[in-house]
Amino acid sequence: MRRLCLVLALLATPVAAQDVERAVSQAGGTVRWLDKVTGATTDLSMSRGQTVTQGFLTIQMDDCRVPAADPSSDAYAHLTIMDTRVATPVFSGWMIASSPALSALDHPRYDVWVLDCDG
Repeated sequence: MRRLCLVLALLATPVAAQDVERAVSQAGGTVRWLDKVTGATTDLSMSRGQTVTQGFLTIQMDDCRVPAADPSSDAYAHLTIMDTRVATPVFSGWMIASSPALSALDHPRYDVWVLDCDG
């Protein structure tokens, strides 16, 4: 019974979190910004640490990583997103290019998601 509990506990650990820790940081990456009201989209090429303001959002790319074993397979970016009208971040965390809904910005007007990392 203990073995079964251990196996289930190991399986419950998010694979994405493990992959981020074994990934290699890149110089920057690309995120896509969408204004849901106007339908406007913009691809933002950003360097690590760079901040870009688009609409009411200020997007900062804290880090962008790719898996060490297969750099072309996925991208993970740590973003801090502020709404210029709110004092606290509306999003701060890792976004995964292959699973944007897993950790998404929850904003009534805008969507932001990671496309890739640039080496």
